[in-house]
Amino acid sequence: MSTPIDPVKLAKLAEVAVNVGVALQPGQDLILTAPMAALPLVRQIAAAAYRAGAGVVTPIFADEEIALARYAHGHDNSFDRAPNWLYNGMAEAFANGAARMAIVGDNPMLLATQDPAKVARAGKANAIAYQPALAKIAGFDINWSICAYPGEAWARQMFPDLAPDAAVQKLAEAIFAASRVDQPDPVAAWAAHNATLRARTNWLNDKRFSALRFTGPGTDLTVGLADGHAWQGGASTAKNGVTCNANIPTEEVFTTPHAARVEGRVRATKPLAHQGSLIENIEVRFEAGRIVEAKASKGEAVLLKLLDSDDGARRLGEVALVPHGSPISQSGLLFYNTLFDENAACHIALGQCYAKCFEDGSLTPEQIAAQGGNSSMIHVDWMIGSGDIDIDGLAADGSATPVFRKGEWA
Repeated sequence: MSTPIDPVKLAKLAEVAVNVGVALQPGQDLILTAPMAALPLVRQIAAAAYRAGAGVVTPIFADEEIALARYAHGHDNSFDRAPNWLYNGMAEAFANGAARMAIVGDNPMLLATQDPAKVARAGKANAIAYQPALAKIAGFDINWSICAYPGEAWARQMFPDLAPDAAVQKLAEAIFAASRVDQPDPVAAWAAHNATLRARTNWLNDKRFSALRFTGPGTDLTVGLADGHAWQGGASTAKNGVTCNANIPTEEVFTTPHAARVEGRVRATKPLAHQGSLIENIEVRFEAGRIVEAKASKGEAVLLKLLDSDDGARRLGEVALVPHGSPISQSGLLFYNTLFDENAACHIALGQCYAKCFEDGSLTPEQIAAQGGNSSMIHVDWMIGSGDIDIDGLAADGSATPVFRKGEWA
C-alpha cells in the first residue's frame, strides 16, 4: 500500500528507537506495546531489534475500535476491571531482564465523547493493575523507552483542515524532526544532544539548589526539591547497567520535588490532553506540597477526578526544565500528546516520582519517601513554561541564582 510516510526516515526512527532509545542489549528480550495503527513501525523495530541481537520481541497491540466497544456495550462492572495477569506477566519479564518499549500514536481524543466517570474508573483500575510493571519502570530497574508513530486519527486531530494523507505526512515530518531522524546521522545527532543535556544536569547538580521559584503571569510557585535529589536528562543509566534514552524525543532536564515543600500558585501554559479529554487553562494552588485549590476553563471535572486518584495525586513527582526555544516549542504545534508537548515547555508532574532522580539510585520506596519523594498510581505531566517565565534556583540560605529568564537558560 502507498503511504505518505517516508520509509527511509521511518527505518531510521526504528534504528534510533532500538539503539539509542531502549539501547537493546544482545540476548535481551523486548516487550513492546503499540496501537494497531503503528504496525509499520513495530515491524521495523522488530527487525532492528533482531539485528541488534534481541532474544524475543513480543508486541502487545491496542485497537481503537475495541476500546470504543467497551464503552458502547460493556457492562458497568467492566470499568472497574483491568488485565492484572498481563501486567503481572510484564513485571515478571522485567524481573528476568526484558526491556520495555512503548509506541504512542493513537487518537488522543478517542474517549472525548464517552462518560468521563467510566473513563476515570477504567483509568484507575488500569493504573492499579499496572503497578507491578510500573514499579520496574519508575524505579529504573530496566532500560525502557517511548517513541511515536503518526497514526491517521492523531494526524487528523492535529491538522483537521488537511486531507488525511497530507495530515499524516505533516505529523510524520514533525515526529521525524523532533526525534532527530531527519538528520544525516541521527545517532551522532543524539550523542551531541545528550552531551548538551548532560552539561545542564551537571551544572544543576553542582549548584545543589534546595528549591526552584517560578514567576510569570498567574504563577508564583516555589518547588522545594527532595533531599538528595539528582537532576537527570537525556541518556541515563538504568540499574541493570544499560544507558538508554527513555523518551524519543526529549528536551528536558528533570528531578524530584519534595512532596511536602511546594507552595504557591501556578497556571498552565498549554492544554493537557488526558484520557480523551482536553483540560484547558489549569490553575492550582499548593500548600505544604498539596494542591488545595484547582480549576480549569475546560475539563475541570476530569482534572478534579484525576486529583482524587489517590493520596499522592495532589502532590508533585517531577519538575522539569525545557527552554522556550526548544524545537518542539518553536514548531508551534500542539501534539495532544505529553511525549511531545512536555518537551515544548517547563513542566511539573502530578503523582509518582522517579527513583533514579536521587544521588543514591538504590533507595528503597521507604527511603525515597523519607527524602521527600512522592508515591502515586498516576504520573501526569502538564506544562507551566513559556517565554514569559523566570526561574530562580534557591540555595539553603535563601540566596537566588538565575536559572531561566524569559523562558531561556540564563
